[in-house]
Amino acid sequence: MQAFVYQAPATRVIFGPGTLARLPEEVARLGATRALVLCTPEQRASAERVAALLGARAAGIFDRATMHVPIESAREARAEAERLGADCAVAIGGGSTTGLGKAIALESGLPIVAVPTTYAGSEMTPIYGLTEGGLKKTGRDERVRPKSVIYDPELTLSLPFAMTVTSAFNAIAHAAEGLYAPDVNPVIALMAEEGIARFYKALALMWTDGPQDLEARGDSLVGAWLCGTVLGATTMGLHHKLCHTLGGSFNLPHAEVHTVMLPHALAYNAKAAEAALWRVGRALGVKGKGDPMSSPRALQDLARLYGAPTSLAELGMPADGLDRAADLAVQNQYANPRPLERAALRALLQRAFDGAPPQP
Repeated sequence: MQAFVYQAPATRVIFGPGTLARLPEEVARLGATRALVLCTPEQRASAERVAALLGARAAGIFDRATMHVPIESAREARAEAERLGADCAVAIGGGSTTGLGKAIALESGLPIVAVPTTYAGSEMTPIYGLTEGGLKKTGRDERVRPKSVIYDPELTLSLPFAMTVTSAFNAIAHAAEGLYAPDVNPVIALMAEEGIARFYKALALMWTDGPQDLEARGDSLVGAWLCGTVLGATTMGLHHKLCHTLGGSFNLPHAEVHTVMLPHALAYNAKAAEAALWRVGRALGVKGKGDPMSSPRALQDLARLYGAPTSLAELGMPADGLDRAADLAVQNQYANPRPLERAALRALLQRAFDGAPPQP
């Protein structure tokens, strides 16, 4: 019998089509009167819609969120929040925007209301990341966990299918790695397997019926909620270490890196975490226990089927950066079922660069 500790996260979730309209009451519940709306430059129109909904409670818009939260961007956003006298942040968008909100909250303690438009799952975690000098560092602090999350499937209907797939793989990675984390427990394991299964079924539905399927979009947001909760409750391992290294040091796109790297990271751990990989396989429709390598292979096959990238070369990774990536990966090691060995990781990175099949 497994002994464990489980503490439920203190995040309020509002779920359903059209729930963006409830944003003003969520901000009011926090006692906030001056909300700074955060977004990427591409999502300025969505931020303006949010600001219009908030009316007098909107303090302004900061539209310069970017991948991996560069420290310079975080400082700029913090200064803008202070200049405007903001007492709350509303983050609309994906993980980059939520991450920027967390960077503000880390120093100011400002409460965050997250309105996800992708499946990154950051909105359900107390994890933050900042990139400085080409290195991405992460940490945990309950001050950065959003107080409220509004999951409105209608806001994801315009997400292109290609981005939907890579965002889903990003979320699946949280759950898959959580299944072999040292602090996993039965509740989190159930969430992880269900989260992966939701995405597996929803992607298949969108592949056949089109990305405008609202039911599939809703299931995907439930998947993001579950997978994000798993990430927030467990210790990250090799996969997240590699993705943080590749993203922060080589400025590669976050979700796409997760998509390419997940099969290889799971394969690296296959012999040391067989039970976890069997559960991943079950969620992906793999029949029976069989070979734990069936899960990594199934994930790469799914990515290829849906037209997602399967090699680091496609993402612009320089071949001469692989040695540096391997060196960085063994520094400040994350907990992992199999020890991180530099030579084995260098070989893993080469396979990922080439788009070769995953190997244990």
